[in-house]
Amino acid sequence: MDRVKVGVVGSGHLGRFHTLNYAQIQEVELVGVTDIDQEKARRLALEGQCEAFENMESLLERVDAVSIVVPTNHHFDIGKLALERGKHCLIEKPITKNVIEAEELILLAKNKGVTLQVGHVERFNPAILVLEGMEIKPRFIESHRLAPFNPRGTEVAVVLDLMIHDIDIILSLVKGPVKSVDASGVAVVSNSIDIANARICFENGCVANLTASRISQKKMRKMRLFQRDTYITVDFLERTSEIYQLIEGEGESDNILGEIGVGERRRRIVYQRPEVPGEGGLLTELETFVKTVKGGNPPAVSGEEGKAALVVAFQVLQEMEG
Repeated sequence: MDRVKVGVVGSGHLGRFHTLNYAQIQEVELVGVTDIDQEKARRLALEGQCEAFENMESLLERVDAVSIVVPTNHHFDIGKLALERGKHCLIEKPITKNVIEAEELILLAKNKGVTLQVGHVERFNPAILVLEGMEIKPRFIESHRLAPFNPRGTEVAVVLDLMIHDIDIILSLVKGPVKSVDASGVAVVSNSIDIANARICFENGCVANLTASRISQKKMRKMRLFQRDTYITVDFLERTSEIYQLIEGEGESDNILGEIGVGERRRRIVYQRPEVPGEGGLLTELETFVKTVKGGNPPAVSGEEGKAALVVAFQVLQEMEG
């Protein structure tokens, strides 16, 4: 396969970003876009210098792979149609509106021998990418993902809209089964939960405390990781990470902030602010998807991982209802 022929289903806010980013990837031939709002699709096609298709079936006849960037309640039907046609799929998060649908898409992709990747874009945030290669064994995690109100996305609770980003990141870092979930939330300005807090306990002893809100005055997307001798802060908005480590021994270093502790527990504090990669985010996510399609490597965020995040998200929602 030389260039991967790609189409985008959905020409809304995120669909536009998918389209314009695909147009920058050399290994991609951006075939076109489709949307139930055909005028919106035509405008985006003009901007992305591709074709606007009247329906998804005609788009699928011309492509190898698609990004599915539509409201969550349509992910299953559109994903199933594309997978049945043997097309590689990148489905925006959450993978589907329920776990049963996710399992069916995962099995279908396996049976058809095609890629199913889930659009958990924060996995590709430079602030997370810079931690690759570092030993991450958190004992306590705290995350805050806050945003001003936007009607887009309110068809689902804030847990599925915002918190699921952090659930996915935490599951990828802890790499262990969940033991228990406690949660609370409230609907304030929509018909679904707008602000939520969850406490997730893992069988290995790690505890994660997550807060998500879409009724905040200011944006915040931060995560703090605490592990033995190390404290890591991740700012997804600023795309920066800071690492504080406790070390023993003597010696001079520009990175020594001071000392902490008493007696035999007294150690020095070493500070690092790693240089983050210049790229990241959606473009890197799409490039990774294309490489997977071409090379047959496992997807960066598999359908199984998308399902795992969805399972925990529904545990959070069930605790709120209980």
